[in-house]
Amino acid sequence: MQIPLQITLRGMRHSAALETAIHRKAAKLEKFHPRIVSCRVVVEQEARHHRYGRQFVVRIDLKVARREFAINHDHDKDLQVALRDAFYAARRVLEDHARRLRGESGPVPRSRKVARSP
Repeated sequence: MQIPLQITLRGMRHSAALETAIHRKAAKLEKFHPRIVSCRVVVEQEARHHRYGRQFVVRIDLKVARREFAINHDHDKDLQVALRDAFYAARRVLEDHARRLRGESGPVPRSRKVARSP
């Protein structure tokens, strides 16, 4: 990345372990698109809800050459799951963008169903 990773935590205390996990996951994104200009990660703990407990929201803003992407993962009870899902979505966005740059058509299908004839 050309600009260092920016991490913002809202509604929660700073955690070195959380920051290290975010750094590791962001570094892995460069494998899927080598021209990432900047990455900003915002992790927010929303107000505690009496029925659902604490909820985490993860937002990832990525800038690559001539494009910007915003990935949101809303409302997960487990912070690690929210991070995992948000970075997985970011990876998919970068893979699809790199595929379009190479001139390949559309996303790769995730499963193939074979129709059986009677």
